[in-house]
Amino acid sequence: MSTSQTPRTWFLTGASRGLGAHWAEAILARGDRLAATARDARALRPLVGRYGDQVLALELDVTDTAAVADAVRTAELRFGGIDVLVNNAGHMLRGALEEATDEQIRAQIDVNYLGAVWTTRAVLPGMRERRAGHIMQVSSIGGLVAYPSLGIYQASKWALEAMSQSLAAEVAAYGIHVTLIEPIMFPTDLASASPQARQDPAYQHAREALYAAAQAGGFVPGDPAATADAVLALADAPNPPLRVLFGTGGLDALRTEFGGRLAALEEWDHLSRLAQGKTDGV
Repeated sequence: MSTSQTPRTWFLTGASRGLGAHWAEAILARGDRLAATARDARALRPLVGRYGDQVLALELDVTDTAAVADAVRTAELRFGGIDVLVNNAGHMLRGALEEATDEQIRAQIDVNYLGAVWTTRAVLPGMRERRAGHIMQVSSIGGLVAYPSLGIYQASKWALEAMSQSLAAEVAAYGIHVTLIEPIMFPTDLASASPQARQDPAYQHAREALYAAAQAGGFVPGDPAATADAVLALADAPNPPLRVLFGTGGLDALRTEFGGRLAALEEWDHLSRLAQGKTDGV
């Protein structure tokens, strides 16, 4: 049962597969209520069969703003409000910038970034009115670093990172928390279920570099089921973090990444000063 005095109500996108499926099961198993969304609501029938009225199964394309608003409104009417929003729906386009089609690039941004924007905007009025709520954005270690052949996917996550950090400052006064969840490496069907760009031989070196980077990072695949306990603990935290890594090995990768950024900026600080021009006090 939830550690709160009354069961929480969650709104979870991408609830039918991958990490989302584990989270949906854990949320319901402890007695909380769940508005679970998927592109095909039939995939959610097993949850409804096991948990009945405790779960609201909704078919939802997160890129459809009207459908998002309607789904949130339906969940609020059914359960009386949404306590926790988890923006988990997404896919991972793999391919160099030149390899991806215009449609694939737009779809990546529409689903991973704008989809989260629309659901977040839809729940905010109710959370502000109640002066409480927790918005969890599923980003990625790729929201903090960038590797070859994943630039478009990671751009969608970098956008999510910036929006969410700004949002956290905007809504803190209303008692609303925002957390970016940064999964590192978990064996799910994310890659196999995602559209992939054509492979141009000109970018074979980029695909090899991506593989080499993963090997050099020393990332060890984590247990997807274990992430459910982490999500529940995050929801129970009275002062949750803005960012949290799911999995191990990420801290070392980020120390290297951010250290390298600062070193390069310092190396070229003379150019920064040249660009500043002659101003008082410099």
